[in-house]
Amino acid sequence: MQEDIYPLTISKTAMAYKFVSIGTKGSIDKLVIYSETAFEKVYNLGFGDKDPRTNKISDTVITNNGDAHKVLLTVASTLYFFTERFKDVLVFLAGSSKSRTRLYRIAISNHFRLISADFEVYGSYHGRWTLFEKNTDYEAFIVKRKKVPL
Repeated sequence: MQEDIYPLTISKTAMAYKFVSIGTKGSIDKLVIYSETAFEKVYNLGFGDKDPRTNKISDTVITNNGDAHKVLLTVASTLYFFTERFKDVLVFLAGSSKSRTRLYRIAISNHFRLISADFEVYGSYHGRWTLFEKNTDYEAFIVKRKKVPL
């Protein structure tokens, strides 16, 4: 991604990413965690504020730090690192609420040309997976890195 993103701290396993959101409410620690699902080669992308008490993701907090665009681009950039380390996997993502999933859809739509150069994106609506189309109200997304030609 060539867009402006926050610097990332990447775990040795490439399953966890940390960065700091800097905005109107100050500096807020963010986490992106990839976790295995019950399906082989399918990983869940979890994202949110780092809860200072538990050091885990809090994905229900509404931060409103004024930098949502940069935060979402930073989260999207982790897909490159993750899929470089884990080839031929699918990454599942959905918001913790309908409004967050809508925010993800808008972000994907706004950057679809850039995203689709490197990833295949699918959306789920009523349990049916189809290739992503703008202006469609999806409930979840699956992202797969395109193969790099030799």
